[in-house]
Amino acid sequence: MNSGASEALLARASAVIPGGVNSPVRAFRAVGGTPRFMASGKGAWLTDVDGNRYVDLICSWGPMILGHAHPDVLQAVNDAAAQGFSFGTPSQNEVALAEEIVARIEPVDQVRLVNSGTEATMSAIRLARGFTQRDVIVKFAGCYHGHVDALLASAGSGVATFALPDSAGVPRSSAGETIVLPYNDLAAVEAVFAERGQQIAAVITEAAPGNMGVVPPAAGFTEGLRRVTRDHGALLISDEVMTGFRCSRSGFYGLEGPYAAGPADLFTFGKVMGGGFPTAAFGGSREVMALLAPAGPVYQAGTLSGNPVASAAGLATLRGCTDEVYARLDAAARAIADGVSEALTAASVPHTVQWAGSMFSIFFREGPVRDYDDAKTQDVDAFRRFFHAMLERGVHLPPSSFEAWFVSAAHDDDAVSHVLAALPAAARAAATPD
Repeated sequence: MNSGASEALLARASAVIPGGVNSPVRAFRAVGGTPRFMASGKGAWLTDVDGNRYVDLICSWGPMILGHAHPDVLQAVNDAAAQGFSFGTPSQNEVALAEEIVARIEPVDQVRLVNSGTEATMSAIRLARGFTQRDVIVKFAGCYHGHVDALLASAGSGVATFALPDSAGVPRSSAGETIVLPYNDLAAVEAVFAERGQQIAAVITEAAPGNMGVVPPAAGFTEGLRRVTRDHGALLISDEVMTGFRCSRSGFYGLEGPYAAGPADLFTFGKVMGGGFPTAAFGGSREVMALLAPAGPVYQAGTLSGNPVASAAGLATLRGCTDEVYARLDAAARAIADGVSEALTAASVPHTVQWAGSMFSIFFREGPVRDYDDAKTQDVDAFRRFFHAMLERGVHLPPSSFEAWFVSAAHDDDAVSHVLAALPAAARAAATPD
């Protein structure tokens, strides 16, 4: 495939944008080569600036659950934009979107709309600290909650150590209020609470992690987190920015909950709820949310929060997420994942497939992946070869072996067949070292 126009755009972008991209994973650093600059998207397909077409298995990292340029969402956006782009005042659309979210997630009484998943998690952390009057946060290695200073931290030596920053520019003091534990290790959580429980404001966890690849919680893990946090007066924050409204009508909570020990205190949402526009939310019980300004002392604000055009896109998307849509997602994802597994098996490439609803990951290693250490043992070079072979055959995968794959309701038989036809050659490429 010709990529000359993308190469030229990357050169232009690199002069005015650090690394030539506005989010690091887009740079193809994990797989090498030139990122494709997209010109348009329709249904399950992307078209780049060179005119190449691809079946899209990124779906804007999750939001395009109905497919690109869905007519109902497009109409809602056009109608809202015709009335004005932003008012700086309350508007009807934001109320309707908030009502739709609350109706779908039973434990959530109230939500606050924000502009990004990062802002949602940052605000939820602040609210948890304000509610508990404590400072320490517990997170899990391999779980990504946005580029919040306190959460850009890696684990140190041992099972439960205070963390050091994982990014330049993050003060040690910010990361030092974060404890990083291995995911799916409830004993480690219990141990750290036994030692520091009176200091811990909250545990934040992805409902089903998708940022180290899809690593679902082990049976009883989420329930255990709820029990431990409740017993020590800490809050539990369930990050459903990625899984929310994609895994089911009620996100991953709709698949795994309700829990005997009770729901999380706070939830964060993004991606699908914005339909491709920059909007997100955090919410929880009325008791906790009452501390937010202007009702309470925990300050949070945003000029574009609840933007009427973004809210219209999100509302149209959520209303379009019917039972039939979720059934189509499941069928398309299963057909593609089974096809990948069959092709890799035929080429003798070690791999394992893991799921969270219709989200899935292909790990290029043997055996189940339970945590970040497991995920890091996969053969990233085999994935790199597989990725480029698929790209050359018109299938755009996430450009990292540590990401989830996404389908949309627009991934019809034609799109799925195109993916399946590309797999045998890509599997052989994965099996053949450079």
